[in-house]
Amino acid sequence: MDNNDILIRLRYALELKNKEMAEIFRLGGIEVSVPEVVKILIKTYDEEDFENEDQIKCTHSMLDSFLNGLIIYKRGKQEPKPGQTNPPEAPLKTSGNVNNLLLKKVKIALALTTEDMIDIFNQAGLRVSKAELGALLRKEGHKNYKECGDNFARNFLKGLAIRYRG
Repeated sequence: MDNNDILIRLRYALELKNKEMAEIFRLGGIEVSVPEVVKILIKTYDEEDFENEDQIKCTHSMLDSFLNGLIIYKRGKQEPKPGQTNPPEAPLKTSGNVNNLLLKKVKIALALTTEDMIDIFNQAGLRVSKAELGALLRKEGHKNYKECGDNFARNFLKGLAIRYRG
């Protein structure tokens, strides 16, 4: 599942409009116009079709900025506490890391509990244990870290759509 597909599914699940998507990108630190959002959301069906000049490929940093913007859009900007500095965010290293990041940041943005996330997976028809979910949400490099596959991410977004769209 590529980053453009993740954005398309997330937009559908949360019922976001193009103008809201552009605002979320801006909150995440990237200026994207509404016509550019439309070009990012063009669906491709195979890799050869990806050479379409109308489509803008969503990079890992763009997706990361969008997810950061989604947190700010849903929960508001968090001001640092007195005497605390903002730690620099680690850049994305691998494409497998994107799915784990998606789960973590959507969980934060929508203020989901572990039980909420398990219910979302169940609604999509995927049984996930608390320990398995905890492994997916761990920091990369932790001994119990588990890389989130496309199937988990796809089912999570499907469950979100069922939960928020009915």
